[in-house]
Amino acid sequence: MRLRLVLLAAALAPLAACSTVKEAVRGPQLTQVGYPAALMPNEQVVQPMASARLPGPQSASANSLWRTGARAFFNDQRASRVGDILTVQIDIDDSAKTTNATSSSRTSGLKAGVPHLLGLESSLGKILPGGFDPANAVETNSTSSNAGAGQVNRSEKISLTIAAVVTGVLPNGNMMIQGVQEVRTNTDLRQLTVAGIVRPEDISSANTIKHTQIAEARISYGGRGDISRMQKTPAGQSLVERFSPF
Repeated sequence: MRLRLVLLAAALAPLAACSTVKEAVRGPQLTQVGYPAALMPNEQVVQPMASARLPGPQSASANSLWRTGARAFFNDQRASRVGDILTVQIDIDDSAKTTNATSSSRTSGLKAGVPHLLGLESSLGKILPGGFDPANAVETNSTSSNAGAGQVNRSEKISLTIAAVVTGVLPNGNMMIQGVQEVRTNTDLRQLTVAGIVRPEDISSANTIKHTQIAEARISYGGRGDISRMQKTPAGQSLVERFSPF
């Protein structure tokens, strides 16, 4: 049985590596355009609170051109329904620096003697090894020291803009958005992915929103290709470093 499993795995290995070999030869291919729900690796799960109804068009009140709930006189161009598009401005400029240092030392000593012990101090020399001196029976010295230092210096800066699609409307009116952007340069592909939950009132009149206003934000910026492959640690070395006990 084990031999069959080994042979089956060996037969399927070339098929699993086919896409990797193809990508190494022809370069990474762009992902097919589709609905954003299929573009995210992890689907967002939201606990249902109540049946959500999509906001429908509202008629204008009598003798008025103003539509109830509109934020503009003529038409509100901001995203509000499933399938609407809004622009996400990502401007991350974070830095963190932490320095820690510890130092400790300790010195201890002990000296004890029994010059008088009920007149038996002279008899102890017969029991204990030769050279016993009752005045200097026990003497110990110990010294220990410890020093540690650690430093963290991190700096991240990303300034990008991406269009996202509304994939769902929650019962309270908040919207779930997802978007992906791929750019291929020669044999290297860069991918930007964003997802999260936004409030309608945080969307500006230009139909844009900042990444700091996205709840449960998931922002990923990476890529694949020749350059990314050269910068990545080999799989064998990564496994050895991860499971090595030393």
